[in-house]
Amino acid sequence: MQLAELYRKALNFEFLTIEEAVFLFHQAPLADLMQVADTLRKIQVPHGKVTWIIDRNMNTTNVCIANCKFCNFYRIPGHAEAYITDIDTYKLKIEETFKYGGEQLLLQGGHHPELGLAYYVDLFKQLKQLFPALKLHALGPPEVAHICKLEKKSHYEVLKALKDAGMDSLPGPGAEILVDRVRRLISKGKCGSQEWLDIMHEAHKLNLTTSGTMMFGHVETIEERMEHLVKLRAVQAKKPDGVKGFVAFIPWTFQDVDTLLTRIRGVHNLTTSEEYIRMIAISRIMLPNIKNIQASWLTVGKEVAQLCLQAGANDFGSIMIEENVVSAAGAPHRFTYKTIQAAIREAGFEPQLRNQQYEFRELPAQIQEQVINY
Repeated sequence: MQLAELYRKALNFEFLTIEEAVFLFHQAPLADLMQVADTLRKIQVPHGKVTWIIDRNMNTTNVCIANCKFCNFYRIPGHAEAYITDIDTYKLKIEETFKYGGEQLLLQGGHHPELGLAYYVDLFKQLKQLFPALKLHALGPPEVAHICKLEKKSHYEVLKALKDAGMDSLPGPGAEILVDRVRRLISKGKCGSQEWLDIMHEAHKLNLTTSGTMMFGHVETIEERMEHLVKLRAVQAKKPDGVKGFVAFIPWTFQDVDTLLTRIRGVHNLTTSEEYIRMIAISRIMLPNIKNIQASWLTVGKEVAQLCLQAGANDFGSIMIEENVVSAAGAPHRFTYKTIQAAIREAGFEPQLRNQQYEFRELPAQIQEQVINY
């Protein structure tokens, strides 16, 4: 295998194989990978700006029976700290989100054994009635699969009902690594890899935009990371004409503070900064049909995320007015609407506020900077 030939194929937007991707990961100089990925970024995102979004990550509930080994957020049913978010809390936090310049709620929770389709339909309708301008970037394939199981309904039936109730887009949580060997070790209570992919394809058929994700740096192999990318690419390739499908891909690193994976299995996140940048570049190269690649400043920090903007990433994600799940496992980094723009400028790019569809937004004239206290 010749590096020059692989670079040529990548620059022609050809689909590289798992074996070719593994070879690039191990053999390509980082500078070369970054240059190829940066060239692809300039072609796919010719405006050259780095986009970002203002939204809030809220949780419907922390009750979950999936028992993921990397999650410190969930509580079992009946736990003293278990909760279901009430409507007054939603109202308070959504009003605050608008005050901070946001228009979107990233709404997720756990696999609650008693919260079925009717609960989410009623919740989405109520939130949209209260806040017609609110965008709901809600749930994820594992939660959809859980609802389907509770209701004995198809993916289509559940997704259609959620969309009709007000869901605007479907995030990509619960992908972890889309290989069942890995999923059995870290998240066997969630849907399998094929069901995750099937739900995303069904969402695309309903013209619901989605996000592809990857959580790496735990028990997976490099080959399994590349298999994950190939599977995402294949789902995107079969989306109906005229729909966006996966609007972005977001890889982040396993956060290991006090997780069961670390305490019981001794698994630590040993991902280096160079390895994360390498994965961003490989993602741009391996996913020629997904336009936007996001750097996860939340898990790798400002400086590494800035370098990723020279390695194929074109998006800096959200300021995350609130985030509870990844932070519970040790992610310490925080941004405000001012500091995220400053970080993008420091990296040599023009910051551009966007919405979930990657359409540009003007920064609201009246905007309040949030106090970071979580």
